[in-house]
Amino acid sequence: MKKNERISIISQVLSDHPNEVFSYNYFTNLLDAGKSSVCEDVAIVKSAFQIIGVGRVETFSGATGGVVYRPEVLESEEVALLEEIAKLLLEPWRRIQGGFIYYSDILSNPRYSKNIGRIIASKYGSKGIDYVVTTETKGIPAALETARYLSVPMGLIRRSNRVTEGATTSVNYISGSSNKIKTMYLSRRIDLKGKKVLIIDDFMKGGGTAKGMTNLMEEVGAKVMGICVIFVTKSPLDKLVDDFTPLIIMNDDDMQEAGFKVTLYSK
Repeated sequence: MKKNERISIISQVLSDHPNEVFSYNYFTNLLDAGKSSVCEDVAIVKSAFQIIGVGRVETFSGATGGVVYRPEVLESEEVALLEEIAKLLLEPWRRIQGGFIYYSDILSNPRYSKNIGRIIASKYGSKGIDYVVTTETKGIPAALETARYLSVPMGLIRRSNRVTEGATTSVNYISGSSNKIKTMYLSRRIDLKGKKVLIIDDFMKGGGTAKGMTNLMEEVGAKVMGICVIFVTKSPLDKLVDDFTPLIIMNDDDMQEAGFKVTLYSK
């Protein structure tokens, strides 16, 4: 292969498998090239990734040496994407009676779910996350993309007990939006005991769902390393959870009026 072909293949492999370590032997066999050539190619990829701001390429020397891609997002890119989503939320037809906003199409759009996942993964990439968990259903695409970028599995918390899940662990929680007692379930076949977990929620008003997920993680013996919420209403100011990272804060005081405000979360 020519050098530019080898570089393209290395870039593709690393981009498709973030946070997975590849040995130099893997690339020498894949590209039918010597280790010295592969090392030079990886150095070029490393520099290119850094220049365009998509993340870091880390290398390890020695007999067990290898290459791993750590996704990152430039702050300017993050702000640009969230501003684009915020503009979509401002569209008048999205307002639903009762002060709600329709956003399912946004989170189900592969372009947005992929980049939201990359943003979240870049914030928690150094936390040693073992599992990403979310509740059904709107947050699944973003949570799955986050899990992909972190190279970890995703666990799904159900809102109803299903026979296909087998034995489950359940907790009751108070919904922040309706103030009703609800129940969430996690299959016991998902072993989270001692695992470092990242919780992802698509929407938060009072924080009841996030609090319920936190309690459920404690029940199964998992350690919550962070809570990331895509859309958070500004009020009530006192949420049921304190330590969480919002991506977009919605000024719900103006939701009933034309052109309600969306405030991007400031780092």
